[in-house]
Amino acid sequence: MISLAGAVLGRVYAGPLLTRLVIGAALGSVLVSLAARRLPSWLVAPISVLAMGGWVAWSLRLTAARADLPGGLAEVTADAAANGIPRLLTAMIPVEPAPDTVLVPLVAAWLAGLAAAEVALRNGRVLLGYLPPALLYAGAVYVVGPNADPAVGSALVFVAVAVLGLAVPATRAPGEGGDPAAGLAPAVRAAVRARLAAASAAGVAVVVGLVALLGPLLAGQVDGRPVDPRRYVEPPQVETLDENPLIRISGWALNPGQKLLDVTTERPAGPAAAPSPPPDGAAGEPGAATPGRDVRIRLAVLSDYDGVTWRVGATYRNAGRILPASAPAPGGTVRTVRQQITVADLSGRLLPAVATPREVTGARVAYDPATGTLIRPEGLTPGLRYTVTSASAEPDGNLLPTANVPAGEEVARVLRVADGVPEPLRRLATQLAAENGAPYARAVAVEQFLAEHYRLVADAPSGHAYPNLNFFLSGPRNAGGQRGTSEQFAAAFAVLGRLAGLPTRVVVGFRSTGDGPVRAGDAYAWPEVLFDGLGWVAFDPLPRPDQEPRPVEEDFRPAPEKPPPSEVPEPTVEPTVEPEPAAAPGPPEGSGGVPTPVLVGGGAGGVLLLIVALLLTLFGLRRAQTRARLVRGDPGQRIAGAWREVTDALRLAGHPVGDDLAATEVASHARRALADGAAHGAAGEVGAQVDQLAGLLNQVAFAPGTATPEQADRAATAAGGYISALRATRPWWRRLLWSVHPGPLRRRSG
Repeated sequence: MISLAGAVLGRVYAGPLLTRLVIGAALGSVLVSLAARRLPSWLVAPISVLAMGGWVAWSLRLTAARADLPGGLAEVTADAAANGIPRLLTAMIPVEPAPDTVLVPLVAAWLAGLAAAEVALRNGRVLLGYLPPALLYAGAVYVVGPNADPAVGSALVFVAVAVLGLAVPATRAPGEGGDPAAGLAPAVRAAVRARLAAASAAGVAVVVGLVALLGPLLAGQVDGRPVDPRRYVEPPQVETLDENPLIRISGWALNPGQKLLDVTTERPAGPAAAPSPPPDGAAGEPGAATPGRDVRIRLAVLSDYDGVTWRVGATYRNAGRILPASAPAPGGTVRTVRQQITVADLSGRLLPAVATPREVTGARVAYDPATGTLIRPEGLTPGLRYTVTSASAEPDGNLLPTANVPAGEEVARVLRVADGVPEPLRRLATQLAAENGAPYARAVAVEQFLAEHYRLVADAPSGHAYPNLNFFLSGPRNAGGQRGTSEQFAAAFAVLGRLAGLPTRVVVGFRSTGDGPVRAGDAYAWPEVLFDGLGWVAFDPLPRPDQEPRPVEEDFRPAPEKPPPSEVPEPTVEPTVEPEPAAAPGPPEGSGGVPTPVLVGGGAGGVLLLIVALLLTLFGLRRAQTRARLVRGDPGQRIAGAWREVTDALRLAGHPVGDDLAATEVASHARRALADGAAHGAAGEVGAQVDQLAGLLNQVAFAPGTATPEQADRAATAAGGYISALRATRPWWRRLLWSVHPGPLRRRSG
């Protein structure tokens, strides 16, 4: 039964290794209990836990070697014990068997085998002994969620094995007590048999009643989509500079000699067929290291723009060595590029790689398939060396002039234009689109316009919001306009392209010859356009070296408007890396490796230990969330965090509020919710605190930057007082579940 649970869970893993390891844990735990049947019961658990430690250590070493993870066994085990549950629930499907993704299933399987064997074999209670394997099986099904087909066959086999286990002990040899009434006086024998018959009839009636009550409910869930437990765990996050690395271009440009990376490219054996070259303008998707041609190493792909900032907007999932592959676009050439990259002075968490990465060794990574962006959750450190194999696609240039661009919800993200577009940008995009009908012709027109009329400089200030781009495109040259770094060129192309109906995005990365150092001066940004059947195609709007730009007025004369801002933003010498946010605490220390308490009698302590560990993990995550909301950030963020604590408390109390209500309306709703169960005087006093908190929230919203630390402290106190009073009005069992309810963890703090 435990092995079947491993087979069910193994459906979301890459390869059969996890299933085999769980089967080994099941056999080992049961065999240890069988071998120790004649020993005192208090001695079995320590012996089994020692055997479990040996099996787990061997399994972790095996999976670490197969995943090419650096570090010794002690380091790998400590990391797996501290991060096993979060990484298992944030890992990309299929999950690669690694130490942190196999530790929890192995420990759970061994403890379930130990508890079940002790209860069923030592105490003879087979039905009660089924409880740990049944819980393990249900947990495996829950973890798989909607990420695999229904396990109908495994469930039927599980039930059949359970029935067989119940039937076998009922068969006894003659003379071994097959009839409990044998040897008794006839009257007593009749009474015993009548009592047994009544008990059996009552048991059958209870079973039939449960089937009648629960059958329709369970049948109604057959066609429903299972809940994915990954929604309750926040995936790896990045800092501000990694969410928008475009702002680092200016800082790098001012220190071009800074060494960021060392790159070595493995040349493919034998000659490769040359792809069809793209027409003039399209930069294609250079990736294969060929003599005399630069390799573009991506750092991040930025798809979201709100009129102020370009952002990656990625959802990173912990990934194994092999990354999920996507079907290549037809009509192009795919080249395999294998590079060994050594980090020098590059900071942050973004992991550079040629597009599109398919395999990474030497570093634990998280991956966003939508953008192809990689991160190392632990952050980059000098000397980090990893090898990445990429499938670099080059489109067929002969198909570009007639290619169309996609539309609809699938590409709405890369077509979205935020409100507030300056009129000169809109007029310029309209003019370029009107003169060029085909999508590719429009993209080339934008590219050539930027390359012919603007100057590339290293000391231009950072910035790509609408006002910055308007100043770059139409500001006077004698005041600093019409000059910028690749940041402004790429951002302007992407915005003008979207205004012209082209799905665009911005990519930040580095130029490299394929071998040797990559310096800060090699960093730059470029735009890409999505074409039907060809995928993303890169463009190069940068001016050619030693080319004198033509006046913008020769081809475009914007309507007069307000004079450009007189103050130009100061250049960023080197972006300051913000301190790493405190990570949410993992499972309590020792929850994965502390020796199991002595299993006697019921023998279900192992399952209880898992339940306690889960509750403690939820409690720790909730406490960390509350602390992050009330303590960290500026006063405005803390006041907003206190308000989120109150709205989460209302949801937990069964009085949720809609997002369309004003703060004062929510405060009134909160007073009514409290008045339902609290004394009138207490409700009035605490209600006044909620009104005060609502006022502070309105101040933060309509007068940002004016809140003080004292007001933030009052907001935290008001929120705490209200939540305590509201919790006190709940039934005792809801008060117990209040601090471990996973609901607030699903609603990410924005």
